Amino acid sequence: MAKYLEECRRLEFDIVEISSGFITLPFDDWLRLVEQTQKAGLKAKPEVGIQFGACGATSVEELDAQGTRDPASVIKLAKRSIDAGVYMIMIESEGITESVKTWRRDVPAKIASALGLEKVMFEAADPPGFSWYIKNYGSKINLFVDHSQIVQLECLRSGIWGTADTRGRIVSYK
Repeated sequence: MAKYLEECRRLEFDIVEISSGFITLPFDDWLRLVEQTQKAGLKAKPEVGIQFGACGATSVEELDAQGTRDPASVIKLAKRSIDAGVYMIMIESEGITESVKTWRRDVPAKIASALGLEKVMFEAADPPGFSWYIKNYGSKINLFVDHSQIVQLECLRSGIWGTADTRGRIVSYK
């Protein structure tokens, strides 16, 4: 791990995403990875989610057959990470709004209720996803989107782009 972190520093990265979606680790081991990252002078950004093993080539049917994690375990890991000093928690979109037959709108609500929104970033894999987050949590919601969608996202946030239910209806008062 130290070699990897040193290489990240050499390449001038400042944030390391630590994903729980592809390997299973006990919570304490996970937190040791977070701690090592922070001791190396880098920001740890844990990525947690309810869908395990999702990747671009996995079908919705395969993921559906695997089932999802209990949102309570995701919240527990996120809380422990925040207590360990991480600056941000990333919430993976698979199992919530991506690679699903039906969106799990209850999961972001549970996460927001348990953690607040200050240290949470939701992945929004496509315009319908980020539009839903903005409609439900406001234009300031912290979203991770593909770089090709940044203009659409920022135009939606400012109220100058969107579908019939959002265009001109997203506002904020500074």
